[in-house]
Order: sequence, then structure tokens, then C-alpha cells
Amino acid sequence: MDVDAFVLIHRPAWDRLEALVKRRRRLEGAELDELVELYQRVSTHLSVLRSSSTDAALIGRLSGLVARSRAAVTGAHAPLASEFVRFWTVSFPVVAYRAWRWWLGTAAAFLTVAVVIAAWVAGDPDVQALIGTPAELDQLVNHDFASYYSDHPAGAFALQVWVNNSWVAARAIAFSVLLGLPIPALLLANAANLGVALGLMFGAGKGGFMLGLLAPHGLLELTAVFLAGAVGMRLGWMVIAPGDRPRGQVLAEQGRAVVAVAVGLVAVLAVAGLLEAMVTPSPLPTWLRVGIGVLAEAAFLAYVVYFGRKAVAADETGDIADAPDVVPTG
Repeated sequence: MDVDAFVLIHRPAWDRLEALVKRRRRLEGAELDELVELYQRVSTHLSVLRSSSTDAALIGRLSGLVARSRAAVTGAHAPLASEFVRFWTVSFPVVAYRAWRWWLGTAAAFLTVAVVIAAWVAGDPDVQALIGTPAELDQLVNHDFASYYSDHPAGAFALQVWVNNSWVAARAIAFSVLLGLPIPALLLANAANLGVALGLMFGAGKGGFMLGLLAPHGLLELTAVFLAGAVGMRLGWMVIAPGDRPRGQVLAEQGRAVVAVAVGLVAVLAVAGLLEAMVTPSPLPTWLRVGIGVLAEAAFLAYVVYFGRKAVAADETGDIADAPDVVPTG
């Protein structure tokens, strides 16, 4: 796109909108209608320039104009219920869907490390001896692991699990401000811990028992952690290599996307916590408990793919700054 030509054609509309905004308290009916129409039109111009121009000054000017115009339009913000629906049908799933390559790569690397360490620990008695004494390993394998899920009331345990898992995801997201550089180390530490536990249980012939306890909640829980790590590392990489867009613009857009994922994962991890507190220690058959976990995981992935793909087709980014406004009628 020829940006200079675009500016030349549309500058009169921008100037006119700016003049109306300055006189917003003294506008008549026709001028109010013109203000709303120009605000919507210039918002579209801003969206086009964001994707086509590297002129930070021009984009900054239009961003400020659009923001002031929005404030001038009575009732410009969507009702709370509409914003809530938009978040769960657009903002959160589209950010998760657009990060699928990072998400899948994070999951593959994490699980590979966990499986390799588990095989190493399970197959080498010397490594097991370094982890603990025979008595300590017996206590861990035969008592501590199973009792971990049943020593506390379900409600209190659900809260404890939710806080712990949210903290892991929150740290992954918080590290995005450091360009995501500490996130691989955080995930590696958690993968190593999981691998050691799996190795000890499989080495003692209780691997199936452990997986039966982990699967009901662990599938959804790990998926949430992978997503948190993925969006944090993706933000860091996009700031390092922003392409032909201003680095500050990319940081702002991707930062808001990370916030959307952080908010969404609070709910996802709450569900995982409830599964860990209610389903994992329940007397239900193992196949049913595992089936519930698989169903929860499949439902979440289907939700992200369905709404995320739909939002991508509509050219949505999930950026709150691009959310449509609702102007009152009548």
C-alpha cells in the first residue's frame, strides 16, 4: 500500500474528526452523527496503518485521535456483558490459537525432557540412590504420592492446587517482560521434577497407578502451563524480531495479548484444580477418572480451535484496543 497516498486521501477526514472532537460539547444533532461516523471510519484507517506502516508518529497521532473520539462518543464502550462474551469467544481463544506453534513446541520439549529423565531414573538404581535412601523412596512411592490427593478436604485442596498452578503459569507470563528468556529454565525445572517422579514410580512398578492419578487433572493443567510459557516466549521473540513494525507497537499489542491469556488461564486452572480435588481422589474407576480428564482436555482444545479459527478468519487479533464499540441507537 502507498502510505503517502493513503494519508493524502484520508487526511481531510482526520482533520474534520479532530475539529469535531474539540467542539464535542457544542455539537448539534447532524454533527454528532458525523462524529460517530468519522470515528468508526478513522478507527478502520488506524487498523490499516498499523499493519502497513512503520511511521510511529503517524500511528501515534491517529491512536490519540481515535481514543479522544471514543471518549467523545456517548456510550462508546460495549456493555459489560458484551465485553465478557467477546473475551471468551474472541480475545482469549484467538491469542491461544495464533500461538499454536509456540504452544505445540513448548509441549513437545517439556514432555521430551520429562520422558527422557523418567526413563533414566527408572532404569538406573544408582540414580535412584542419589535421590533418596531406600526408606525414603519407599515412603514416597508407597505412601506419599497417593496420600497427597486425599490428606486435605476437597474444597481446601482445590484452592491450594489452583493457587499453586496459577503461580506457575503467572511466573511464566511474568517472565515475558524479560523477553521470555527465563521461561525455558522454569519449564525445564518442572519437567525434570515430573520426570523424576515418573521414573521413581515406574521403577517401582507403579507407573500406571501414577498416571491414573495424574491424567484426570494433569492434561488440562499442563496444557495451561504450556500455553502460558508459549505466549510469554512468543512475546519476547516478537519484540526481538518485530519485522517492519515499530518495536513499541508490537510490545504493546503482544503485551495485551499476554494479559488476555493470563486472565483466561485463571479459569482454566480453576477447572484443573477442581478436577484434582474432586475427581483424582474419588472412588471412581481409573478408566472413568482418566476419561473425565481426557474429555476436559478435548473440550478445551476444541474450544480454542473453534473460536480461535473463527476469530482469525475475521482478522481478529485479540487486542483489546481493536474491540468494536457499541454506539447507542434511538
